[in-house]
Amino acid sequence: MTLASIVEQRSIVVCAGSGGVGKTTTAAVLAMEAARRGRRAVVVTIDPAKRLADTLGIGELTNTPKKIDGPWPGELHAMMLDTKVTFDALVVRHSDDPAQAERILVNPFYRNISGALSGTQEYMAGEKLYELHEDSGFDLVVVDTPPTRNALDFLDASRRLTKFLDHRLYRALMAPTRTYMKAVNVAAQAFVRTIGKVVGGAVLDDALAFFQAFEGMEAGFRDRAARVQALLTATDTAYVLVASPRADTVDEAAYFARKLAATHLPVEALIVNRMHPRFGTSGRAEADRARAVTLAGTPLGSLYANLADFREMADEEDMHLRGLAEQVAPAPVVRVPFLADDVHDLGTLDQIASHLFGR
Repeated sequence: MTLASIVEQRSIVVCAGSGGVGKTTTAAVLAMEAARRGRRAVVVTIDPAKRLADTLGIGELTNTPKKIDGPWPGELHAMMLDTKVTFDALVVRHSDDPAQAERILVNPFYRNISGALSGTQEYMAGEKLYELHEDSGFDLVVVDTPPTRNALDFLDASRRLTKFLDHRLYRALMAPTRTYMKAVNVAAQAFVRTIGKVVGGAVLDDALAFFQAFEGMEAGFRDRAARVQALLTATDTAYVLVASPRADTVDEAAYFARKLAATHLPVEALIVNRMHPRFGTSGRAEADRARAVTLAGTPLGSLYANLADFREMADEEDMHLRGLAEQVAPAPVVRVPFLADDVHDLGTLDQIASHLFGR
């Protein structure tokens, strides 16, 4: 499947890769190309940095999609995930009534964990993805994952939430009073005592109050988690791997490819940014270096030396990428050269698009 068919036919594209490889730029270009092809597209970044806004040449982005005007028949929107705002909206959605939602939203324990608890960002990324796909009417949602080795943790976040909701310690914490905790098993008692020592009694009371207020919402969260998991593994969701030709970023890309393979999700395309130009066929650097030595001290000798340097860099990049291309085969490999300017607006994004889509 080509990149063109991906942006024309798929409903979700997840861009994965390490930091500094042009992942945000790639995500923006894919969404922009979908708009050029008449689709209603949104690019959402999980990264709290302002890279997406800077790439698009616009101001601040929020948790609500912002429409970006341009010369296309479709629509292009962009947004940045706000974990807490998304969590708050999910609480309101699954509460039995406004009073239950308010008890949770003002609870100090919830206010502390809603934006900082490990795994919350990943789960809310999946939740926002589901919301944009199902409730907002977008034809294509492009996800720019965060620049970390755990960027694809949101693939497992929904499953981990369901496992937590089924855990016996969680069920113990859902008891209506702390008196009940005295009657539960020794493991639960030890768990609560340990928490109390670490965080203090007041925080523990807030935590217990939060879990009690949460009672009755498990079914909604569990159902939503299952729907998010199904969406992430659906055949309509494509995973695009983004890399640069450096050895370290190729290693990171190989890690992402293995992680996707472990969950039976194929890489649909490999995009390699910032490639050095190749002049002629490979394997000629040594001959050019010899000519440079023979003509040392002359302008032609300097040109041959520069040509040899470029050939060596290109050969080295090909060597780095060879193993990665084999891991993602038969996915197409698209190479994007260095640009004269940094990507900072729609015009420079269009330059990237010309390489990705052969215009």
